[in-house]
Amino acid sequence: MAMHRTAFILGTKKSNAKSFGTNVHKKGFSDIVKDVISSSDIVLEILDARFTRETRNIELENLIKNKGKKLIYVLNKSDLILEDQVKKQIEEQKLFPYVIFSCRKRRGGQNLRNRIKIEAKKSNFPEARVGIIGYPNVGKSSVINLLTGRPSAKTAFEAGFTRGMQRIKLAEKIFVIDTPGVFPGKEIEDRTFSQHVKIGSRNYDKIHDPEFVVSTIMLEYPGVFEKFYKIKAKDADILIEKLGRKKAFLVRGNEVDIDRTSRLILKDWQEGKMQEFIEKN
Repeated sequence: MAMHRTAFILGTKKSNAKSFGTNVHKKGFSDIVKDVISSSDIVLEILDARFTRETRNIELENLIKNKGKKLIYVLNKSDLILEDQVKKQIEEQKLFPYVIFSCRKRRGGQNLRNRIKIEAKKSNFPEARVGIIGYPNVGKSSVINLLTGRPSAKTAFEAGFTRGMQRIKLAEKIFVIDTPGVFPGKEIEDRTFSQHVKIGSRNYDKIHDPEFVVSTIMLEYPGVFEKFYKIKAKDADILIEKLGRKKAFLVRGNEVDIDRTSRLILKDWQEGKMQEFIEKN
């Protein structure tokens, strides 16, 4: 699989960076990212195991450490890359502590729970709150689901949490904040390709990585897909998961067929079925 080289969008303005593969960020971060970090003692940064360098946010990592928070790297989608290659990236980039993870194969959940307990014990937290951050489409929501074994009972709203934030008990005195912190939107070098899909000049059934295009459009037109499908979703991961189950687009192991579900979304988009929601958005 060819590796995409990446740049990032800063707020609503494009970066002038000419060196692809280098993270460039605005000075501030979205409110939800800052809220998740402020409410957390331990922060999980979810990375795509295939593209760890491109899916890291160094500036934000430094902010987390400077605030005295514990940072754990979670390398998701490890089933899509050789383990030796994952470990090589870990050594080269010094991604410690880390957990190799796969939501799709349901691997690494226990290792991640154990690592969280170790970090909580080392820091003597009377009660550890775990936040999850990352770029769109790296699997933040899926990690929460697998980690906590949803459906799980959430605690009531409480002081110190942003309105809408809740927590899920992971272990004795360890809780996971149920809202993933999404970094500012990122732009792939061939963004024009996504634009072609968005406007329908490239058909939904002729593209690679349809789930990425869904995520890109969802970021540009927030709320449109959710209103059309009548599904509550914080990001593309949740939307695809819920819609796939609703449509019974399943594969072996009762897992959602991500490719088929993503292409359905793009098909509906290209056929103009969501136009009324775009105009109202």
